[in-house]
Parts: sequence; structure tokens; C-alpha cells
Amino acid sequence: MERNTPKKAVHFGAGNIGRGFVACFLHESGYEVIFAEVNDATVSKLNTHKSYKVIEVGAEGTTEKTITNYRAINSRSNEAALVEEIATADVVTCSVGPNILKFLAPVIAKGLAARSTDLTPAAVIACENAIGATDTLAEFIKSPENTNPALLEDYDKRATFANSAIDRIVPAQDPDAGLDVKLEKFYEWVVEKTPFKEWAVPDIKGIKWVDNLQPFIERKLYTVNTGHATAAYYGYTRRKSTVYDALQDKDIRDEVKNALKETAELITEKHGIDEEEQKQYVDKIVRRISNPHLEDAVERVGRAPLRKLSRKERFIGPAAELAENGKDCSALLDAAEMAFRFQNVEGDDESFELAKIMEEKKPEEVVQEVCGLQPSEKLYPQVVDIVKRVQADLNEE
Repeated sequence: MERNTPKKAVHFGAGNIGRGFVACFLHESGYEVIFAEVNDATVSKLNTHKSYKVIEVGAEGTTEKTITNYRAINSRSNEAALVEEIATADVVTCSVGPNILKFLAPVIAKGLAARSTDLTPAAVIACENAIGATDTLAEFIKSPENTNPALLEDYDKRATFANSAIDRIVPAQDPDAGLDVKLEKFYEWVVEKTPFKEWAVPDIKGIKWVDNLQPFIERKLYTVNTGHATAAYYGYTRRKSTVYDALQDKDIRDEVKNALKETAELITEKHGIDEEEQKQYVDKIVRRISNPHLEDAVERVGRAPLRKLSRKERFIGPAAELAENGKDCSALLDAAEMAFRFQNVEGDDESFELAKIMEEKKPEEVVQEVCGLQPSEKLYPQVVDIVKRVQADLNEE
């Protein structure tokens, strides 16, 4: 049953991606946006200021959009109000980081349980830099701790879960920017349409709906994220201040291109993407992350090295597949080594945790714990050698 009320979306995470990317498209598609956020100061600002600007920057100039028609709820202290909003929302999205999804699940589960099955199911779309993030969120939501198993029999009447791939560079913001968000003009938001079956996909401008999301997710993760992180980690070890500065260094630029040459071979062979098309995509990505208008500190882009070195992420994920196929992955491994050297960086908890692991554990334990690789995998001994080398250098310091 369709409602005659205005369209409504609940978005978890009122950070820069949430305000500047997801909420912007929801607003432009006619949705009222309810931000679910744990930061009191951000909730207060959103409820006090009835508009903010999204500033898109590129080589061809700057454009501004004004975002209105939103509210904010503190998801920690006002759960009941949030449950009520989810129970009547058309769309539920999030941009909080893959590691935070499990904390969203309980309140989303309560909202979906309170939802009338006469309504069109809520479209749940996680907008995270992770493969299968919506599937991960759905597993947490449907777990017995969060949802009565009896409800699962007709859960498709309450929610439709669709994975997505998002691509947009959002740099560190000016300290006095307030709610305004500056980001690049380029964007890609791809969402799988197959889960919707008998229901029409949500009317959200800017989304590209596809039958098979996997090629888009891997192409983006193994090109944009691999390239961006490679530049940041090399930049950090060579004392560059921003990604832009790092990419002005020919040696670093070559390292980025070499890593992306390896991932391009995997992507074209695995997904049947035309080699020339992928080459043009890579060239575009290198130009994007070299954008002088998006000066981004290497420490910010490199943060969370433990996640970025994990099994399904931007270095180990493609390198493991290439190694199993007998292909060269040396540039990806060199970039991973730079990530292992990203330790004790002020403001990044994971870099301190990585330093502790590298100090206390044997190389084989590090590779299994951090990278999720097993001794039976071809990549395993190569990464063990990297860890040994980094540990030896640290012991000499």
C-alpha cells in the first residue's frame, strides 16, 4: 500500500558523507531527511540551522546547493522517537563506517518490527566503503538478539535490503565550515535493483540501478580506494603533507599507477570489463585524487590501517586473487608494506593498535590476525616477509 504522505528517509550518520552526499541526493529527490546521530553538538546544530550548503569543487569551477527539509534525532538518547520514524520511513540509509553497523542494528530492528506490513517495505541501503555492507547490516538486524525469529517469515514485507557502491572524495573540511560540506563534483552511487522484485526501486535521483553490483564495488574499491590509500601511505612515509603533494612526486605517482595496473588486470579478467575502458577509468581516478582543490592530509586518508589491511580490502583482497592466479601483485604488496608502516599516527587509534600488534606478535600471527590470510594461500608467505621486514626496521630504530 502506498502512502499519500511526503517521502521520508532516515539516515544514520550526519558526517560529511551523510550531509554532503547521501542526504543531498535524498533532499533533491523530495525526501524529508531525518538524521540519526550520536553527537549531541551535531544534532543541536542540525535542529537549530534549517539549511546548510553542499559545495562541489572541480577543475571547471565551484557550484553550491542548499539543503533544507531535515531534522535530527540523537539515536542514543532518544531511541523511541527514532524507532517511530523508521517504522514509517520509505528509505533507511547509513554512512557510519563498516565497523559501526552492528551498533545500528538494534534500533533499526525495532523500527522495522513496529512497521505495518501494509506499507511498501522500507528500502535499506548501507552507503559504506565495504563489499556487501547492506548484507552485513541485514545479518545484524535479523539476528535473534535483535529480531524475533517469528517475524522473519514475512520480513520482506517490512524491508528490502540492497547493497550499494559509493564513490565521491570528501576531503577534510575547513574548521569553521559548520554544517557546510565541500566535496568533489564527480560521484557514483550504484545500487543493486534485484532485491526489490515486485516493488519499484525508490525514486532517488543520482542512483544507478544495476542487476549485478559486484563489478562496480570491486572496480571502485580496487581502483579509487587502492589508489587513494597507496598515495597516502607512500606520502606519509616520505613526509608529504597532502595526497596532492604526494602525487606531485613522480616516484609515488608511478607506485600508484603500478598498483592500479595490477588491479586493472584482475578487474578486466574477472568481470569482463574492456581493458581500454578500465584504463580510462584508472586515468580518471588518478586525475581525481590529484585534484588540488581537494587537498587532503595523508594522515586522514591513511587512517584505519587495520581495516585497510584486512582480507577483503583494497590491498590484500586483489593481491590474494592475483597471487592465486599466478599473477604479479608486487606493487600492491609494496603499498601494503607502506600501510604496515603507518603506526602511532596522532588522532588514529588503529595506527596505535597496529604498532602494538607489530611489537608483540610473530609475523605469522600478524598476517593471520590483521590480514585474515591463511598459510594455505599463495599470498601468505609474501606478506609474512613484509611483516618481518617492517618489524626488523622498527627494532633497529
